[in-house]
Amino acid sequence: MGLIVQKYGGTSVADPEKIKRVAQRVIRTKKEGNDIVVVVSAPGNMTDDLIDLARQITDSPPPREMDMLLATGEQRSIALLAMAICDQGYNAISFTGPQAGIITDDIHRKARIKSVQSERIKRELSEGRIVIVAGFQGATVDNAITTLSRGGSDTSAVALAAELRADVCEIYTDVEGVYTADPRIVPDARRIDSISYDEMLEMASLGARVLHSRAVEYAKKFKVPLHVRSTFSENPGTLVTEEVKSMEGVVVRSVPHDLDQAKISIFGVPDRPGIAYRIFHAIGIAEINVDMIVQSVGKDAKANISFTVSRTDLRDALRILQQVGEEIGAVEVIADENVAKVSVVGTGMKSHCGVAAQMFEALAEENINIQMISTSEIKISCVIEEKDTEQAVRAIHSKFQLSE
Repeated sequence: MGLIVQKYGGTSVADPEKIKRVAQRVIRTKKEGNDIVVVVSAPGNMTDDLIDLARQITDSPPPREMDMLLATGEQRSIALLAMAICDQGYNAISFTGPQAGIITDDIHRKARIKSVQSERIKRELSEGRIVIVAGFQGATVDNAITTLSRGGSDTSAVALAAELRADVCEIYTDVEGVYTADPRIVPDARRIDSISYDEMLEMASLGARVLHSRAVEYAKKFKVPLHVRSTFSENPGTLVTEEVKSMEGVVVRSVPHDLDQAKISIFGVPDRPGIAYRIFHAIGIAEINVDMIVQSVGKDAKANISFTVSRTDLRDALRILQQVGEEIGAVEVIADENVAKVSVVGTGMKSHCGVAAQMFEALAEENINIQMISTSEIKISCVIEEKDTEQAVRAIHSKFQLSE
């Protein structure tokens, strides 16, 4: 007998039939003798629909009120799933994030979990109930409802698994596991049996949508084994765990890509100490994450700085940069949304040479221009034109023979 946390994404609970199927899977896990906590997302595209609804009211909805609105999507899922389980003769109870004891900071729309007060969940488990928790949400210490960033239900599940010391956190989605590339782009991409936390964290931050990056961070910190599986099959999926020796033999594990990218360039920046701080401090205060940064020094003691942000943050970032640009005497601020990021990831890159050259060769052979480059011990990323993304992913995947 163990304790298992299962998380089901929006596609898994998109309609009544799928909810009933999830209920059957949950009950099967319970029948095997396990205590079980289930975390669910809002059904289908409901979160996007709620965002669109808010924008029909106002172009600038207050973040606090957006959290009040968005939290309703997951509440629908938990109630319906509890009903489906009870209808099949098993005792289930649903909790919102705040009711489950998920305490966050007060950054609306992008809240971070500070703690989980799990006494109520433990009490219900001890009485034999299946506990169902709304993902993506929590509350501040003052009981203001908050939501995590998009994909935050993964983080909710891992945080609960860590607090409850679960044996495993199973992430159920509409794909069979983690692949060497997006199978919709590379039909012969391979499913990866097991992958390290570090590799998965890089992949999640580089555009792989299977797991949310913050969830992987949490799992690594608290050593929570993650098992990515499909809701719609019994296939084994992918295990995300600590790095083992055999993983070092695989130089490149995957080729993730990210279309949610925008490039901002600020030209004619004074080349003196403190200028970069003023630019990125203003961006940081607005809770906007910056990814790749390139600075080039021109003539007449002027520099150009380019960096990437999520497209969803572009409007706010541009507004801030135009104001800061005027203050520091920059010549021009421009944005480009027609970019994407392609990357290679693998722990084996730490001990192998020539990976960058192979990646750049693959792009050169397809006549794809590289605009920006960033590296770490286990990844290399390039910003390219968005129109070249699929061609780039296929070329790089083929260059490293990842289908074999």
